[in-house]
Amino acid sequence: MDAFSVSITKGFTQKHITHIHALWYGIFFGFFQFAMTVLGYFCGSSVSSYISSIATWIGFLLLLFIGLNMIRESLSNSEEEVVDTFSFKEVFILAIATSIDAFAVGLSFALINMEILIPSIIIGITSFILSIFGVILGSKLEAHLGKYLGDKLEIIGGVVLVILGIKILLGF
Repeated sequence: MDAFSVSITKGFTQKHITHIHALWYGIFFGFFQFAMTVLGYFCGSSVSSYISSIATWIGFLLLLFIGLNMIRESLSNSEEEVVDTFSFKEVFILAIATSIDAFAVGLSFALINMEILIPSIIIGITSFILSIFGVILGSKLEAHLGKYLGDKLEIIGGVVLVILGIKILLGF
């Protein structure tokens, strides 16, 4: 759901987003949800408490940084149009930040000796589909709400990312 929320946010804050961009979000988010689940599983229980506490802070700080940067850019460019374009670097960072909880899921699977392949594939495919849908939904929301909110959508998007970071930090 974090990846879905971020996808909606990017869909309504990015200008000129295409279906190819939506596909890239799906690929990155789906892959990292899958990979982090598998990685967490193979790290096993011996390092779970240490890595889990650090991973939470990393996810929080990444989302906080990106969210605050979006807000800052929106406020500093109040006279001119804010242009948030597609960036593989940003998609990569967002994919990592939103998949850190999948790492903890993988650790949990290792602790209960559960099979990892099928659940991690399901997690990856679900994230892939929801991320594509989120970007497209966000883009549609921007088309309808953009005329009313204008450049404030960038601020709203930044606030959503900060809230998701806090959510990760608090463990909800």
